[in-house]
Amino acid sequence: MGHLDQIERLYINLGSWPVPTSPPSAADPSRLCNGQSSYCSRKYTEIAFIGAHDSPFVGILPTQNQGLEVTEQLDKGVRYLQGQTQTDGGTLNLCHTACALEDAGPIEDYLHTVKAFLEGNPGEVVTLLFVNGDRTPIEEWKAAFEETGIHEYAYAPEKKPLPMGEWPTLGEMIDMGKRLVVFLDTGADQSKVPYLIDEFSHYFETPFGVTDPSFPDCSLDRPKSDRPSETASSRMYIVNHFLNVELLPGLKVPDRMKAPQTNAAEGNGGVLKQVGICQTNWERRPNVVLLDYVEFADVKELERILNRP
Repeated sequence: MGHLDQIERLYINLGSWPVPTSPPSAADPSRLCNGQSSYCSRKYTEIAFIGAHDSPFVGILPTQNQGLEVTEQLDKGVRYLQGQTQTDGGTLNLCHTACALEDAGPIEDYLHTVKAFLEGNPGEVVTLLFVNGDRTPIEEWKAAFEETGIHEYAYAPEKKPLPMGEWPTLGEMIDMGKRLVVFLDTGADQSKVPYLIDEFSHYFETPFGVTDPSFPDCSLDRPKSDRPSETASSRMYIVNHFLNVELLPGLKVPDRMKAPQTNAAEGNGGVLKQVGICQTNWERRPNVVLLDYVEFADVKELERILNRP
């Protein structure tokens, strides 16, 4: 038996893999949703995604979090892409903290890349999560999405927020042609742009900026709450499983050297170790595990393990 199989069996024996709440149905083996026939009948909120943290920032510099271009991330199996934006000279750009520090260009270029993937892969559901760094008005976001035409793929929930149990299945989203889900961390106004969804009324996140390679924590970090259990109960959740190294006091950069260990399934700092802590804390699987340097992760195998019924 391989190491991954041993870890998988351990989690099963501990009873830590919650069963999806959707009624069981016979999967049509001829139909695939995000690469799996079993996902077609599962709600969006019942799927665990491996995500690319700061996906637009690609290269070898300390400000860059990925080594693969966005298309390569998608080809590797990533279906959850996170990024940061700033307005630079009147243009909404993908910028890391500040455009002078790291600028990946206009958001329209990024959206065209994602749209091309959606057009070429009709059985895939993709999620985008943006940090709206300087609270760019929602009208400018709408203009960028409509200029590229990608808004035609975007799912718009009927309720604000949409309860976890009322999200459609992946198969339903594909049938509707609404295969893109978009969240903004701040500035969303669904009364004006229904498909740009407020992140923190639908998710909570674990701490980020972690420098301890053992990832011992899975507490609720955002949104701030005096009643974390109550806040968490109505939301999906994102595990920030990317490691930083502190070069100087207050100056943290992604730890590229430890990425193979951080992104491994096994090990003291591996993905499944922190997922196990999270499942103990919250009594359900995470919805998203965000990684830097996804080239060092077996994305599809991790998702297969995390999504076991």
